[in-house]
Amino acid sequence: MASVAGYFDRKPTATARPGLSHLQADPSSPQTPQRTFSSAFSSPSLSYRAEEELVIFEIGARHLSAGIAGDSNPRCRLGFGPENARRVGDYRQYYPEYEDRPRKRKRNYRWGEDYELWRMDLRGVDLGLVEDKVERAVRAAYAKYLLLDSRNKRMVLILPSLMPHRLLSSLLSAIFANFQVPSVTLFSSPVASVVAAGCRSGLVIDIGWGETVIASIYEHREVQTRRTTRAMRLVTQRMADLLKEHAEPQTVSNLGQAPKTTPEQQDPNESVPDSRYFEFAEEVTLRTAWCPISKEGDPAKTIQAEAVAETESSSAKNETIMSIPSPLPPRKTLSMPFATLAAPVENALFAIDSTRHDLDDHDQPIPQLIYHALLSLPSDVRSVCMARIIVTGGGSHIPGLKTRLLNDLKSIVESRGWDGVYGKIADVRRERLKDIISNRRESPDAAAKYVARYAEPLMTDELTEKIEKEKMKRMKAAVAGEIRGVETLGAWAGGSLVAGLKVKGVVEIERDTFLSNGLGGVRRESEMTSATQRMSLGARGSLDSKTGWTLGAWA
Repeated sequence: MASVAGYFDRKPTATARPGLSHLQADPSSPQTPQRTFSSAFSSPSLSYRAEEELVIFEIGARHLSAGIAGDSNPRCRLGFGPENARRVGDYRQYYPEYEDRPRKRKRNYRWGEDYELWRMDLRGVDLGLVEDKVERAVRAAYAKYLLLDSRNKRMVLILPSLMPHRLLSSLLSAIFANFQVPSVTLFSSPVASVVAAGCRSGLVIDIGWGETVIASIYEHREVQTRRTTRAMRLVTQRMADLLKEHAEPQTVSNLGQAPKTTPEQQDPNESVPDSRYFEFAEEVTLRTAWCPISKEGDPAKTIQAEAVAETESSSAKNETIMSIPSPLPPRKTLSMPFATLAAPVENALFAIDSTRHDLDDHDQPIPQLIYHALLSLPSDVRSVCMARIIVTGGGSHIPGLKTRLLNDLKSIVESRGWDGVYGKIADVRRERLKDIISNRRESPDAAAKYVARYAEPLMTDELTEKIEKEKMKRMKAAVAGEIRGVETLGAWAGGSLVAGLKVKGVVEIERDTFLSNGLGGVRRESEMTSATQRMSLGARGSLDSKTGWTLGAWA
């Protein structure tokens, strides 16, 4: 048996052990440098810059749209109806026969007031209730759809360009008091619609719920605004009258016409399901309402009129009858011709059932209002805006409405030109002026002899002509002077696009400044411009707290 000493003698010595040089890195090969951290609690992710997410909110009279900057569509669109304003634990809507239960009409009831957030006439608006609705909708958008924490997230608010200061103050108070938002940037919805259309100028026709607003935008600035009360509220009200007349055949007369009595004149104790009629009329309007397209040059002749004439001459078998199931008691199916579903849109938006002397300034037909809006603009601004007519809003989705508006506008321009005076006397005056001009016009030969005798030869420069030709090759001629429509992605998409550019808005309201001063700290844009010019370009290049902030278009 071998001894222990002999065993250790047989083991290889350290000099004979193979080295680990093949496992060592070659100094010539690239190596990853070792990271050194200043503290045991530091993280390498802190060295990267976190992108700031901007939240975009568009608040209208009936809906709120919310999303994140950079998205093409909002992530949610919430309404302000009575179903969204119930208290916690209110399950009456799930009771059997709850919808069939009769309800009393409210005193001084206004059509659709339970589904609105505000009205421009604030005499009957509870601003405290408006703040509660906005706070509830914004909280639901953050918690259910955006899945973000409102703290340290700047907000972009898209609003109509004309709002009462009391209403604007209530909206801002509801946001700053209930959410930890550091700042709010206000965007004008007409300007955002122009940006979403890929233009710098345009004529924005916003067919909203309570009113239709026509805004002239030139180089991203709002030049002029006109409005009319002919909007979707009136369309749904006329549609409800049409459905009531077909639901009660004994009272059928003047389909699509306005009712003889307004809701304020009816008996307040009469059992009429107003909210259910509103929901039914709105759904029928969204699904079946359409607008007949007029022929260019003759707005009085529409496809609907021709269809009615052909229907009268043909048999009743060829008529298109629409069957609409009514959810209201007694539950039955309403049958009506398809052509009658265009009467509410024509009567409400184009006022074909009214004469010109019966219309006031606040309820002008939309084509007439578009013409007067373009007529009041300077000629250079008018030529640019008329070639970029943008129709947006909830009413823009009615089939045939955009084409009808453009055709009626073309016919008005062809018949009147750009002259604000119209009537029989104005037509006689135009004919006399044409005769005088034709009599005084010289012959072409005499004009050519005059030019050849007195005209001076033009000095030409070959280098200048060459430079001008090169510029014309690179420049793309802008479309102007013709009536043309342009599609847009909507005001929310325009606000999302602008917010993604990381630019500072004209109207940017800081949280601390608003909570301390409210709208009292507002200054005019001219004062802000002069104050900025007096500052140096050094460390005081930004506005301090003493200068205040401006409301821009909302001032």
